[in-house]
Amino acid sequence: MWMGEQVTEFGIGNGISIILFAGILSRVPSMVSAMSISLKSGTMQWWHALLVVIGILALIVLITWVNGAERRIPVQYAKRVVGRKMYGGQSTHLPIKVNASGVMPIIFASSIMAFPATIVRLVSGGNMPTAGLGYYILGCLSAGYASAWWTSLVYAILYALLILFFTYFYSSIQFNPIELANNMKKSGGFIPGIRPGRPTVEYLTKILNYIIFVGACGLILVQIVPILFNGWLGAKVSFGGTSLIIIVSVVLETLKQIDSMTLVRTYKGFLNS
Repeated sequence: MWMGEQVTEFGIGNGISIILFAGILSRVPSMVSAMSISLKSGTMQWWHALLVVIGILALIVLITWVNGAERRIPVQYAKRVVGRKMYGGQSTHLPIKVNASGVMPIIFASSIMAFPATIVRLVSGGNMPTAGLGYYILGCLSAGYASAWWTSLVYAILYALLILFFTYFYSSIQFNPIELANNMKKSGGFIPGIRPGRPTVEYLTKILNYIIFVGACGLILVQIVPILFNGWLGAKVSFGGTSLIIIVSVVLETLKQIDSMTLVRTYKGFLNS
């Protein structure tokens, strides 16, 4: 924690995020060791390991694209004359991020999925069912609990639906099309080709639903693919989609801060010269 505070104080990144980043990366050597042992023993094929490496690299590229992607809606402001001065008449845009909710939908979904198994452990004193209907129900709600292939499939489907639901829920809290349309109308702004008022609300709602769906699909892929690696390929992937999102987010945020600090120093040198 002290090291994290020092990192934050000197402005080279978020210290707590960097500590999480280091903790996640510390599990990579054990994952590589487990995969190498599986390859030597024959329990895992070489093309399985190659597929895991390609899949992780593809997920990193997907996370980078989703974090940086945004839809820019053009907004035009009407000209207003106040006294002898003219205001407005400028063109700008309204940025809407594809992944505005971050990792929160995944955290909410994983918490809901883990809740039934936690209750069963508390009620039964830690003794989980090993057969019967309860065994398969918990297998559908816990990754890797039941060995049947269809329980993993049901778990992946339920997990994806929960991520989709919480993505829409969290984004609806952050972004209110009615309030935004009213603020644009009061300040004399409008979207070209769209009438102010209710048509603007409907247009923003349509765009928002489409963008949220794209972002939710990206989060679902990022979270489900490591589960499939562990369940169907037998890979010992020690981190999931949430960890990959944290890693990529920390790297991108640190690079942005380094770039901004470099830009400030360049301007200072130019002014001093």
